[in-house]
Amino acid sequence: MGNDVTIKCGVQLWDGLRVEDGVFIGPNATFTNDGFPRSKQHAFELKQTLVKAGASIGANATILPGLTIGARAMVGAGAVVTRDVPDGAIVMGNPARVTGHVDDERSA
Repeated sequence: MGNDVTIKCGVQLWDGLRVEDGVFIGPNATFTNDGFPRSKQHAFELKQTLVKAGASIGANATILPGLTIGARAMVGAGAVVTRDVPDGAIVMGNPARVTGHVDDERSA
């Protein structure tokens, strides 16, 4: 867990999650770390998820295992992230798709 990270209520942080500095994680955002969950099977391949510096994850977003959320990227509320998010990208929807990019002048 990095410095200056904001984690709102209802967020659970599982093994395999790495969060860099200045990240915002909104209420009830969901992280997963098992790509093929099955009942009563306790051994599984732990997938590493990385949230890079300055990224923001909206309320109720779901992040599938083994992905990278890029630096300064924004994940919209309720998005289901099924693939890596590039640095500075804005993603929304189910599955999450790039809908724009963060304005570098405003984020500096």
